[in-house]
Amino acid sequence: MESGPKLRPMTVEPQGSTPPARSVFGDAVPRTPAARLGVAVVVDLVSAIVTGELKPGEVLPPEGILSQQFGVSRTVIRESVKRVEEKGLLTVAQGRGTSVNPPSTWNVLDPVVLSALVDHDDSLGVLDELSVVRASLEGSMAAAAAEQQTPERAAELRAAYADTVRHADDLDAYNDADAAFHYTIMEQSGNRLASNITRILFARARESNRFTGIPQGGVPPETLDEHKAIMEAIVSGDPADASAAMMNHIALAWARRRPDGPKA
Repeated sequence: MESGPKLRPMTVEPQGSTPPARSVFGDAVPRTPAARLGVAVVVDLVSAIVTGELKPGEVLPPEGILSQQFGVSRTVIRESVKRVEEKGLLTVAQGRGTSVNPPSTWNVLDPVVLSALVDHDDSLGVLDELSVVRASLEGSMAAAAAEQQTPERAAELRAAYADTVRHADDLDAYNDADAAFHYTIMEQSGNRLASNITRILFARARESNRFTGIPQGGVPPETLDEHKAIMEAIVSGDPADASAAMMNHIALAWARRRPDGPKA
């Protein structure tokens, strides 16, 4: 008897035919070149782990079984498992098989892992955590930006803020201006690590309708007021006010957009 988690049964194509790749969920994956089939297998395995279909401590079926289930070669399975292991979701141990790791080891900034977390975030808990992390990182960067203000930087930030006001009636243009406003502050902070982490989180979150919210009558005036408070605190060189204004804005903006949050 094979050890490992019980995956949903998958149809095996007759001998001599070219079977489509099949996901761990049993769904057919469209035919694609071998390299891209590996990407599809990686995405499916990551999704199965993130959603809990494959639980921490469980052992994956042997390569031969996975190869048959996905309809790809053992080489593709081997390379795909290696990629998932590099993301921190699996551990390959000689003689013991490949086991699923607990969430504490996952590289949540990896694009595939982060996408799976956001896509399957039915409770919005991941997006709640993302907003908390953003508030902390961007608050510290707003303070750093305030400490390093110059007339040129102040003019740059005022221009970025003015763009958000100018595009308040055009949601797509506003979203780009809003991102540019935040990115300007990140750049002025000089904190490359915090900036890179925040950009990764922010860029992926913006792809989720649950994060951006459903447009209802344009940009809330409160958002523009909060941007103005951030801008004024930074250009005046007040780190404490800049940090507080940024953290307050991110928390309130998410509360307004959150499906069960306040709408005012």
